[in-house]
Amino acid sequence: MITEPVVDIRDSNRRAALFERIRTDHSVEIAEDYIELISDLIEIHGEARLVDLASHLGVSKPTVNATIQRLQKDGFVSSKPYRSIFLTEKGRELADWSRARHKIVLDFLHAIGVPPDIAEADAEGIEHHVSAVTLEALEWATSRLNRTKKSG
Repeated sequence: MITEPVVDIRDSNRRAALFERIRTDHSVEIAEDYIELISDLIEIHGEARLVDLASHLGVSKPTVNATIQRLQKDGFVSSKPYRSIFLTEKGRELADWSRARHKIVLDFLHAIGVPPDIAEADAEGIEHHVSAVTLEALEWATSRLNRTKKSG
């Protein structure tokens, strides 16, 4: 089925703004994934090492190093050469918020019957691209769906 484009392709300013948002969202998504993983590694192993991040993310150590430098510049992590990576207070807050968003999306996907393995993979992508308004709506819908399941 072919539908009309969401954005009039003749409106280059609007289209450029949408692509700018996509690029920004992608950058934020990467930062959030790193922050969540650092938090998980610290929780499990007591530390987060560059080599472990590279292994878990399937990227090279230089790629991880460049991202960690950006996260450090932005105030999310602290590290010293050849030492573990730690979250700052700002980083811990972002990790907690990212986990909460992930749970809201995952709970919703479970409530509508998405199989667990697919729900987990989809939640990982969706969680970075939903607004607070949408998250609130997902929580509301999940609550309603779960109440309906219990009463029905």
